Amino acid sequence: MIISDDPPAPFDPGSVDSWLEWFVGTPLRLLLTLTVGLVVLFVLRRLIKTVSDHIADGTLMNRRGLRELGAADLGPAFLRPSPVVAARRMQRARTIGSVLRSTTTLVVGAIVVLMMLSDIGVNIMPLVASAGVVGVALGFGAQSLVKDFLSGTFMLLEDQYGVGDTVTFGAVSGTIEAVALRVTKVRDIDGTLWYIRNGEITSVGNRTQGWARAVVDVHLRFDTNIGEVRRLLERAGETVKNDPVIGTYLQEDPEVIGIEALTAESVLMKVRAKTDPAMQWSVARALREAVREELEAAGVSLAASQQTVLINKRESAETTATQPSSSGSSGSSGTAVPVASQVDGSVGATPTPVEEATDVQRH
Repeated sequence: MIISDDPPAPFDPGSVDSWLEWFVGTPLRLLLTLTVGLVVLFVLRRLIKTVSDHIADGTLMNRRGLRELGAADLGPAFLRPSPVVAARRMQRARTIGSVLRSTTTLVVGAIVVLMMLSDIGVNIMPLVASAGVVGVALGFGAQSLVKDFLSGTFMLLEDQYGVGDTVTFGAVSGTIEAVALRVTKVRDIDGTLWYIRNGEITSVGNRTQGWARAVVDVHLRFDTNIGEVRRLLERAGETVKNDPVIGTYLQEDPEVIGIEALTAESVLMKVRAKTDPAMQWSVARALREAVREELEAAGVSLAASQQTVLINKRESAETTATQPSSSGSSGSSGTAVPVASQVDGSVGATPTPVEEATDVQRH
């Protein structure tokens, strides 16, 4: 192999060979680098969008086994998702797809820019080293931001909650209005909109995922006929089950649980029903109304606790000395006053008024 030490021929603007030699050099490499980068970016973004759209639409079940299941008689019942599940899946797929497309654009764009700078003769090693230092600095300075994004990503992947769910984050309870990678917006019962960073969420209580349970407590008098009350409560459950609206929210028939608590004042029984997500409050209200009507029609009273209040009446010695003995009262007296108040329960009656009794001794 013979290597020539002759310097390259100078560029001649009027020569076609000079222009061809120049174009085959750096400009062609830049053009090829940019073209390959754009093609790779287009293919990756297209692939991510296609997969996320299939997941959102529920059409990614095109495997052989699932196709055979769909062709069976019971196949549509297994493969057809509920509207709530479909909406949650669509939101999750769209969000994750958007994040993946943005990340792909950033990574591919950075690689193409570095390669083009290297083609034109720029030393990219200092840039790479500087990028590493900047990345370390950002990692220490923006730990909470990175934590929020990572927590939001895993939250979406695991489908912990979604828009419309009723959740509890520590001391905050309400309905989710928006879910993003960094923050989650929750509207509480008072109308306050809470912005909660995903990285600060350590535990989540979701009351509207999968199924829920409506529970109604019924406090009865100690001497109540339990067998009769059980029949009345079961009849109330049947009334709710046969309701044309509330009955559609039930996943299981209402059931009457036995005695849950027993005291000298009351007997506690429970009625519970498994419901659709977010429907437990409507079912519980209907159960309370049906239980009240059945107990009232049968003449069954709810429990009332008996409390004893001691009222002390004392008169000073000076007042006693100035009053006649015929109309004076004893120096001190303690009177026990019974007070009837309703036991705290989900179904109750009006408390009886307080009756005060005072004994006056006349001389």
